[in-house]
Amino acid sequence: MNYITDFVNFLRATKNLTDKTLAAYASDLNQFFAFEKSPLAPDICAFIAHLHGALGLKDTSVRRKIITLKLFYSYMCERDRIASSPFAKLKFRFRQERRLPKTLAVSDVSKLLGCFDDPVAAPTPFARATAVRDAALIDLLISTGIRIGEAAAITLNDIVASDRTVLIHGKGRKQRLIYISSAVTWNRLTTLAKERRRDGGVHLFVNRYGAPISVHGIEHIYKKYAKKARLATHSTPHYLRHTFATNLLANGADLRSVQEILGHASVATTQIYTEVTTLRKKQ
Repeated sequence: MNYITDFVNFLRATKNLTDKTLAAYASDLNQFFAFEKSPLAPDICAFIAHLHGALGLKDTSVRRKIITLKLFYSYMCERDRIASSPFAKLKFRFRQERRLPKTLAVSDVSKLLGCFDDPVAAPTPFARATAVRDAALIDLLISTGIRIGEAAAITLNDIVASDRTVLIHGKGRKQRLIYISSAVTWNRLTTLAKERRRDGGVHLFVNRYGAPISVHGIEHIYKKYAKKARLATHSTPHYLRHTFATNLLANGADLRSVQEILGHASVATTQIYTEVTTLRKKQ
């Protein structure tokens, strides 16, 4: 019997989880089943030692896999496939390293935006269309702090022109409205939207084949412009989210507002940005 398939189907039916989350659960269990030869009577401690020792995983990754296994064995108990969970008498403690969010300097953000000063000067129609898309994408990430997965999911119907807002589909199927305050950002966004509507599209950001852009596609685009802007430090598009939040707080925004804009489930997640702003003030 395929226990993993049954478990994932159970989660899909009862927990309303995203496909990405379900795939992560399945991946963790496949890794565990590859290691453990007796999954109905497992040696959990040996598996944890394997994750730490042979694989050298961080505590955060190991903790996530433990959560997956706990859910799985609770499910197995409820289905009477095992008498008791192997976690019944096990407790794990981890020292969680608290890392400050990595940000870009305002000068680096300006360099990125400077790459899009004149998209009309592109040599071919395809190059111009690409420049219009990339300008709207990078500017939107900078100006709103949305996650790259959220940017990839934006459709033309999510843009509310009358209110200058965009409906964002966040983690856990939660939605929020983001207001676009910058006239330049809004103009880039609507210019792209007009072209996409003319092409009969659904999604705002697409790849060269007309398919919805992927997270990896956005990372590739960011890497291209980071190189073009000659940024001195290595960075990822997620740095833009951190930079957005840090600058909001540094300029007087309250934590609750920043939490809502970023789509954090808990204000405790937003709290860490206050430490970054304190360090920046000292500098």
